[in-house]
Amino acid sequence: MKQFLYSAFVSIISCGGLPAPAHSAEMEPIRLDKDNKSLVFSSSEKRFVPWGFNYDHDTDGRLLEDYWENEWPKVVEHFAQMKKLGANVVRVHLQFGKFVPEPEKLNEKSFDRLGLLLALAEKTGLYLDITGLGCYHKKDVPAWYDKLSEKERWDAQAFFWAAIAKKCAASPAVFCYDLMNEPIVPGGDKKGIDWLGPAFGGKHFVQYISLDRADRPRPEVARRWIEHLVAAVHKHDEKHLITVGLVDWSLDRKGITSGFVPDKIADPLDFLCVHIYPEKGKVDEALKTLEAFASVGKPVVIEETFPLKCSMEDFGKFVDGSKKHAAGVIGFYWGKPPEELRKSKMFVDAVVLQWLEFFEKNRVK
Repeated sequence: MKQFLYSAFVSIISCGGLPAPAHSAEMEPIRLDKDNKSLVFSSSEKRFVPWGFNYDHDTDGRLLEDYWENEWPKVVEHFAQMKKLGANVVRVHLQFGKFVPEPEKLNEKSFDRLGLLLALAEKTGLYLDITGLGCYHKKDVPAWYDKLSEKERWDAQAFFWAAIAKKCAASPAVFCYDLMNEPIVPGGDKKGIDWLGPAFGGKHFVQYISLDRADRPRPEVARRWIEHLVAAVHKHDEKHLITVGLVDWSLDRKGITSGFVPDKIADPLDFLCVHIYPEKGKVDEALKTLEAFASVGKPVVIEETFPLKCSMEDFGKFVDGSKKHAAGVIGFYWGKPPEELRKSKMFVDAVVLQWLEFFEKNRVK
């Protein structure tokens, strides 16, 4: 009977004509507490601890938007798997060009799919960290978008976020809007020529929000950009939380920095997100970085982490130590459940398996 019901659900949710979702009475929206220090469920006011996954691509490296139209049952299956592992948050990444293919024109098919994703999240009981303005695949970036001036590009980004907020405002499954993954303000006086940072694994995760600092303080540029996009979201949604995904080298320290100095850009945001990958033998250093983000006085979510540069022993120490300063942790899930990974003889699958076993064992009670 359970299998029949699951199959029926897959069939219904795979249909493009799904009606507006009936909101789950058990799914409370997430907000800040009265002191703006913690994440809580809106009605019960119990503490909410994000514990989840970046669902950024599948095992073949395809982004969600590459397969969510033709392989929707696969998305449904992955959400069920993540829920089974103990996740309460799924971070999804939306590319700008897939939603705004032409100036001030929306791709309605993409917004329809986003509606299905909201329905799926509500049905599964998983909150969404909706990260936008992605340009991960350079081939998907519209040529016109790259030709815009700074002001025009910011306005186009505001157009994107206003449309996303309008689509998502009524859903209790939205945990937060993440304005952009790893934005950077250029340093120095030389004018840049490319809005995207270097590729990593074939994807561009870092973006510049300006090509010319024009003698402006970098944090000031970052803050004005944030304020511009927050205002766009608030046109349609003043309820859901807003953040931005920051690289760990955003602190005002010697060396390379992003320009998004936490204590100078935090005010327009509801909470901060930081991406930290602890290194072998440097767990204390990673925890000090986290502590510096937390010193701003707003909740901090470790929005990206993984045992990429350290052992699982070191990684476990990092996660355990992070509980003092972090409001939650979000790792990665790429579509292979533990039972499938155990059959693999690939080293990378062994690492992912260790991570998923750790994740499941330490799930939020």
